[in-house]
Amino acid sequence: MGNACWELYCLEHGILPDGTIPAAKAGEQVDSSFETFFCETAAGKHVPRAVFIDLEPTVIDEIRTGTYRLLFHPEQLITGKEDAANNYARGHYTVGKEIIDNVSTRIRKMASRKSSFQRDAVGALRRGKVQSEKEREREI
Repeated sequence: MGNACWELYCLEHGILPDGTIPAAKAGEQVDSSFETFFCETAAGKHVPRAVFIDLEPTVIDEIRTGTYRLLFHPEQLITGKEDAANNYARGHYTVGKEIIDNVSTRIRKMASRKSSFQRDAVGALRRGKVQSEKEREREI
């Protein structure tokens, strides 16, 4: 679900699956609204402002091997080694505990990249471009 969402964002903003903007579009006046969802690297690549997390690796592996695999930085795709088997205690106290430090660090770094992180989130909300809570839970 999250991968499909980023595919749609790329199509809406003219970003290729590798995170680049085609040369014809690069010289044009670009709508900066996509900066809410993407950040630009020093190499000119646009990377999603998202972290995908799952205790079970197969779903995230689909992103790692899919069409948009070059769009995401590998540090944005965090997986555990096994599923919590729909058991909250197992996910919270054992399996999830193994990756929580990595998850916290990654989210902290993502949020600190842009000083207007909160403003951008509010701007997206005002434009009606915020996912429903269920969609966000699936993405995370």
